[in-house]
Amino acid sequence: MTTVDPRQPVPFELHIADVDLENLARRLATTRLPDRAPGEAWAHGADVDWLAELVGYWRDRFDWRAQEAELNSFPQFRSELRGIPLHFLHVPGQGPAPVPLLLSHGWPGSVFEFLDLIPRLTDPARFGGDPADAFTVVAPSLPGYGPSFRPDQARLAIPEMADLFAELMTDVLGYRTFAAQGGDWGAHIATSLAVRHPERLTGIHLNFLVGLPGAAPTEETTEEERRYLEQQAEWRRQEGAYTQIQGTKPQTLAAALMDSPAGLAAWIGEKFHGWTDHGGDVFEAVDRDRMLADIALYWFTGAIASSFWPYHGQVQGIGPLSGGATVDVPTGYAAFPAEIRVPPRSLAARHFTDIRRWTQMDRGGHFAALEQPAALAQEITEFFRGLR
Repeated sequence: MTTVDPRQPVPFELHIADVDLENLARRLATTRLPDRAPGEAWAHGADVDWLAELVGYWRDRFDWRAQEAELNSFPQFRSELRGIPLHFLHVPGQGPAPVPLLLSHGWPGSVFEFLDLIPRLTDPARFGGDPADAFTVVAPSLPGYGPSFRPDQARLAIPEMADLFAELMTDVLGYRTFAAQGGDWGAHIATSLAVRHPERLTGIHLNFLVGLPGAAPTEETTEEERRYLEQQAEWRRQEGAYTQIQGTKPQTLAAALMDSPAGLAAWIGEKFHGWTDHGGDVFEAVDRDRMLADIALYWFTGAIASSFWPYHGQVQGIGPLSGGATVDVPTGYAAFPAEIRVPPRSLAARHFTDIRRWTQMDRGGHFAALEQPAALAQEITEFFRGLR
């Protein structure tokens, strides 16, 4: 008798049932919004007028099927790993020797972030680049996010996600070594891989640096580092409450967001507004339909509660650089100016011992793959070119 390995990838396409689209439309049609708080718009959270307009667009004009079809134009799979129905895009590179690249998103992101980035990495010749720079991209939905979720599945902290992705890349897909890239939780995962599985990595590229904001000043702290630490302390005071509620009482918040698509749009949309590089209109930085596709994916899959779980690990002190660990694999970093943290290189070098590329980017923020896909692709390409 032949035994089938449950980890064997199975082709996957996302298809949301018509009844779920109809249910969403009914809920959007009966939205109740709060009154507007005194003070400037956005000073106390999502602006009510902006949210009303977004909800109306979502209800009347947004085409989920078009976004769904674009996602399904990429080869997708699911693999059953440690009780997780792990969903991932696996896009072959168009070149003589494509490098396998693990591409990981964060919160409140999804694989929809990468749809404009992936072709630039897998088929550089299509965009005027060199086929020799091609990557084969593996882009999972994080465990507990989107199609990588089923009710009552195990909740994983970041180090456990890193172990799962290492298993996917080497044991399931057969890549002896691979590159890793990410921002937000994706940066945490890439960093954790570098600490826990350095022998499997050719290098990591990040557009977000981890393990730094909680560092306390010492006698060795420079003035530049001190200013950064003060800025981060102020950011946590003004903007960091979401990390505490998502890390300590996620189930209470999730009950509201699971029941109200407008509430979900407010909770996630406020982060897009606050963390992107724009002059007042978030849709200068991020396409409206792509942002709604990301929000809708959380809604349709019911994965908002499970998506909070990395914050629980963070609050418990579980992180890539816990215990004073360092990253000793080749590291590249793209510093986007509107990112929520842009540390000085001297501080980063205390944790990342082999920084080989450090680039100050011209434009962009936290959602770099959405905001500046061409610039990010170029940075990833140029960093890994020397490691092939």
